[in-house]
Amino acid sequence: MKVNVAIDGGQSALRLRVLPTGATGTGPGYTHGPHASDYMLEAIREAATAAGVVGREATSPAPGGASPHVGVVALGLTGYPPAPGAAEAFAARVLQLLGADEVRLTQDMVTAHAGALPEGYGVVVAAGTGLVCLAVDRDGSWHKLDGHGYLFGDAGSAFAIGRAGLVAVQRARDGRGPVTKLAETTLDPIAYYRSPTLVDDVARFAPDVLRCAAEGDVVALDILAGAAADIAETIDAAVSKLAGTEAVPVACVGGLFAGADEQLLDPVRAVLSARAHLVPAAGNALDGAERLATAELGPYTALTVIQRKL
Repeated sequence: MKVNVAIDGGQSALRLRVLPTGATGTGPGYTHGPHASDYMLEAIREAATAAGVVGREATSPAPGGASPHVGVVALGLTGYPPAPGAAEAFAARVLQLLGADEVRLTQDMVTAHAGALPEGYGVVVAAGTGLVCLAVDRDGSWHKLDGHGYLFGDAGSAFAIGRAGLVAVQRARDGRGPVTKLAETTLDPIAYYRSPTLVDDVARFAPDVLRCAAEGDVVALDILAGAAADIAETIDAAVSKLAGTEAVPVACVGGLFAGADEQLLDPVRAVLSARAHLVPAAGNALDGAERLATAELGPYTALTVIQRKL
């Protein structure tokens, strides 16, 4: 039996789907550091094992008793290896690990776009722990915005919201800032300095900010207003890069929007330019990886590393 594999590797978790069986597996999210690629490969191994696909010797036989043979693997990764030649080398390791015929490796922004806007044209903002935006024009040209990481970018992300919330906690506890419900948390933000998963840890405070904002906490509401303004600024910059004057479809995807729903989208919509037209996403990043594994790459060809078995 021949199957394809779709992988969405985020900062919080890695998800894998086997096609057409629908079997799934998960692994740890992206870990920053000098051995990030090794950790990512192990996360893929863990997810593939859970889904019953590990090279030629699957842990769970396919229907009919035959072990599945992997055809195409499509991966959209937060930790896309940036160094020259690193993406090609990593794709080769995935090819060997899964015994695949072909690996299509790209950034998570590409699979997010492919999942959200199947027609290809428009802007997709993917916001989870981090935040990245991809604008694709009708001629296939593309523009990436933000996705610059937690130190120098990711404006409006869960990390940015969580960090702002934890700063407010410390200010309130010190008496340097206004009283806020956020400070009722039992967390000690200073302890995060020692955590190997600091970025994910900080981002996990974003739901607390959303909850306190929903309860009317002024500090939390201000944090969300700032995040919405940052997201809208990124969207408008992306829309301005596309030719023409007509409305541009804009889809907002990722765990942050799923958790915030209209609580975050309404203030974003309120400050967007006239050309930006928010539309529901057709699917998520894993759906996009599935599309790239089973169809032509289209406008994403230039953004994808292809590794084929000789």
